[in-house]
Amino acid sequence: MRTAHRTCPICDAVCGLRLTLDDQEHVTSVRGDPDDPFSGGYVCPKGASLGRLDEDPDRLRVPMVRDGQRWREATWEEAFRRVDEGLSRVVAEHGRDAVAVYFGNPTYHTMAGFMYREPLTQALGTRNVFSASTIDQIPKHVSTGYMFGDPFAIAVPDVDRTDHLLIIGANPLESHGSLCAAPDFASRLRALRARGGRVVVVDPRRTRTAAFADEHLFVRPGTDAYLLFGIIHTLFAEELTRITVDVNGVEELRALAAEFHPEAVAPVCGVPAEDVRRLARDLAAAPTAAVYTRVGTSTVEFGTLAQWLVDAVNILTGNFDRPGGVMFTRTAALEIFRTGQPFATGRWHSRVRELPEVLGEIPVATLADEIETPGAGQVRAFICIAGNLVLSAPNGPRLDRALPGLDFMVAIDPYLNETTRHADVILPPPRILQMPHYDFLLLIVTVRNYTRFSPQILPLAPGQPSEAEIMARLVLMASGQGADADPSLADEAILEAVLRGGTSVPGSPLAGADIGRLRAELTGDSGPELLLDAMLRLGPYDLSLEKLRANPHGIDLGPLEPRLPELLRTPSGRVELAPPALIADVPRLRARFAGPQPEFLLVGRRQLRSNNSWLHNTPTLVGGSNRCTLHVNPADIARLGLDGHAVVRSAAGELVVAVEANDTVMAGVVSLPHGWGHRRTGQQLAARDPGVNANALTDETVVDVLSGNAVFSGVPVTVAPAPAPAD
Repeated sequence: MRTAHRTCPICDAVCGLRLTLDDQEHVTSVRGDPDDPFSGGYVCPKGASLGRLDEDPDRLRVPMVRDGQRWREATWEEAFRRVDEGLSRVVAEHGRDAVAVYFGNPTYHTMAGFMYREPLTQALGTRNVFSASTIDQIPKHVSTGYMFGDPFAIAVPDVDRTDHLLIIGANPLESHGSLCAAPDFASRLRALRARGGRVVVVDPRRTRTAAFADEHLFVRPGTDAYLLFGIIHTLFAEELTRITVDVNGVEELRALAAEFHPEAVAPVCGVPAEDVRRLARDLAAAPTAAVYTRVGTSTVEFGTLAQWLVDAVNILTGNFDRPGGVMFTRTAALEIFRTGQPFATGRWHSRVRELPEVLGEIPVATLADEIETPGAGQVRAFICIAGNLVLSAPNGPRLDRALPGLDFMVAIDPYLNETTRHADVILPPPRILQMPHYDFLLLIVTVRNYTRFSPQILPLAPGQPSEAEIMARLVLMASGQGADADPSLADEAILEAVLRGGTSVPGSPLAGADIGRLRAELTGDSGPELLLDAMLRLGPYDLSLEKLRANPHGIDLGPLEPRLPELLRTPSGRVELAPPALIADVPRLRARFAGPQPEFLLVGRRQLRSNNSWLHNTPTLVGGSNRCTLHVNPADIARLGLDGHAVVRSAAGELVVAVEANDTVMAGVVSLPHGWGHRRTGQQLAARDPGVNANALTDETVVDVLSGNAVFSGVPVTVAPAPAPAD
């Protein structure tokens, strides 16, 4: 028996784990690492199941190639040659924009996913770049880009020191925080209350977090911007503002909020006017306060406006960039994603619907358009990296119909699933425990400054490429260097770019002449490890990979500290409280809710033992409360005469789904979890209880126009009785 330690890579909480392995290298137990200074021994059911997930017998171990309708195993060299031939053929015949690439959520949880994303995009030279960001979080990047000039300047609640926490459209007791990494969120909230603080949740569902809170208020899905405007109106009207950072646009925001008084917003958002006023007064009166919001307010038609107004409330109440309010993490590694370039969107637009580019990508909601619509630039080849878009994209069934029309598709994925089944080649990455781990991106939103590196626990099999080698070879093939090019060429080019870029970072110890010296000092067994070592050495804490290896449980780097001035990149050097691009969308908000409203709105549902579409094949995580049912308020069930199953219809499609009476969802709202529908998959356990694909109901033609984010919450639907579906 031996013990190993690593960071859990499943969700955003970056919990430290302690694994026990037997002499056959099988994981026999997974527990929280009590010596991790950030997670302190906490582990959730997902982390505790890491061993079962890692050893999933349905996980692909070798490449798969498709000959007609038949799948067979292939050698790595044959698979790489097929990829090179397929991509080269499409580029030669149709140009580089005929290739599209998608980066799924798990790429944010691997070192190689971070390191090779930008080089692959540059090597492809295509404008058809898509990612999970436009399924989930891009509204936050757009709002912070316009307000602070930096789309990655994401302030997190200083939950360990705040006196009052208002949570809108987030369920951190089940998500563990999202764009806000906070292991064991429940204990942090208990500590908040023990010191006399208060927790308030605003959500269309009485979630686990809402049930824990001191107060829960129901809100109509998709109307969060109205509620926030009502709070801002009250802060101005009652002279409760206390701005402590340099801002422009106060009077413009005051004028904009004038019409959104509590009596005006209450009928739209469903929160009584007096409660709207009280929310504002309580935030202003608390010694410190923080407003935190996440998926529920991001995946709606006005997600960017909601993200903007949340930061505006934190600023107006004097709780921005101060202890106990919302603050910015200072990462251990050099923040190479902070380019310093002026923020702008729409440098190009999608070919069919002319949706604007954001952060170098276009909305995944238009991917099917780009595949199906003939003409110059039509997508004819697709690289899908760690994504099951048929289940996770809006109107997934349309993509299911579109993907077979491609000339070529390659997937980097551990499973034969609803999406990868359309590929010509599947390149499986190594098992989780065969990869080193460092959270380049998640560590920029921790509620305490912290860092931790996890070396690989299990060796690669003979001849098995690492994830880094797979990605590096894909980069070289995309750049036209062929399947046989040395992967280290890609690694060296990336390192050179990072080191040279490091010379221009303010306060960097690196001068141009020192690049060679630093390169010679770097340690690591792979390109991603060398990159990490370089970023640590160029970071603010005098760290290196060697020092992180010497501290396998992680290093506490102290509480969050004010750092807004160094992050501001607006032309004025001040926070823009009323950016013109955001103000321009307010008339659309006003018009959307002026007329008759749908009888029912569909929202999603977090489940503690589930994560998107890829944990339904792990025995310890299935069953129990982790079910794909439609939660309906009992009053609506009685009124509609629902019994057993319902047919749910939207503008995009319809589903027949089992109904579960549940008074945690407000009347007029129905809730269906995301990521189910495993009917055509190589995941045998998941296929036994497939559930239904909620994204058969989401309309890909409706997006948040400022960011292009898909709309998954607040989807208009009708609900009616239905017989049970046939097996």
